[in-house]
Amino acid sequence: MTLSAPSPRPSFFKRRAPASAPMSAATPSAPPVKELPDALLRRLEFKILKRLDGFFFGDYSGIFYGPSLDLAEVREYQPGDEVRRIDWNVTARSGGPLYVRQYREEREITAWVILDGASSMHFGTRRLTKYQLGLEFAAVAARIVTRHGDKIGAIGSSPGGLKLVTAGSGRGQALRIISELSGAPRAVPVSPSAAPSSPASSSGSDLNTALERVAKSLRRRGLVFVISDFMRGTDWVEALSRLALRHDVVAVRVSDLAERELPKVGGVRFRDPSSGQEQWVDTGDKAVRMQHSKIVAERDARITGALKRAGVDSFELRTEADVVQPILKFALKRKARRWGR
Repeated sequence: MTLSAPSPRPSFFKRRAPASAPMSAATPSAPPVKELPDALLRRLEFKILKRLDGFFFGDYSGIFYGPSLDLAEVREYQPGDEVRRIDWNVTARSGGPLYVRQYREEREITAWVILDGASSMHFGTRRLTKYQLGLEFAAVAARIVTRHGDKIGAIGSSPGGLKLVTAGSGRGQALRIISELSGAPRAVPVSPSAAPSSPASSSGSDLNTALERVAKSLRRRGLVFVISDFMRGTDWVEALSRLALRHDVVAVRVSDLAERELPKVGGVRFRDPSSGQEQWVDTGDKAVRMQHSKIVAERDARITGALKRAGVDSFELRTEADVVQPILKFALKRKARRWGR
């Protein structure tokens, strides 16, 4: 829950242990039973994709380019393009190179999913951890893309390295993505507390590596989902901005209720999953709760501002909430904007 204590440490952050045994946020709970990739995908197809089909009738053009004769984009002329496709009006306005019209039926999407495996992502106090929620969205995105015959690849970033799934199509590709990303290196599921003690402990560099890898892999304009809590620094903004210059990038922010509202449960031991530093916090202290609210507001403003600076679309998924409504709301918003409504 990112309780980043400023320096010097305020007096209300107490190192003494309470008289009674506290609810320790640093004590790992029993690991959940791992769901097999095929069972997970079948569940998501039934619970999420079936409901989305009810809204879109199988047409996900609000997020993806669907098969139709509608104009998809105008791009620069490339050797081999038909001369009759040149858009002379756009070319004249640009005053530069030739531009050609490209229609949706001609376009094969290559999509990528980047799932952040930072230690803060393995926190969750409700239905799922943030990483598990991100994995579910990655599976849904993969299945939507592959149902339209397009290709999708995936990268799971973590301090232990990258998990890479090369782009492919078909239901089997969605299963491969689930299998590889669910086996990504992970930390003990503890509460993310203070900010990293040094930039080296931030997961931003790991996310940067994944962003740069995708940028090198995509030769044509593609669709990229970046799934993260974006809580560790902002050094990923530059890499995200560069990726968004050439590609359609969607930032999917995942969060947990306990990161937004400090539970009033007395003394709790918090551990920074990056540095291992632990600290007692009296969650019943009014000053602590006020300071936490301030930190949360500042953090959210920082993340929102960073995503805007990067020039990407974004929406939020929460571990305690249904995922269909945020996806639906986002898709309809993009669809309306695309057609100028």
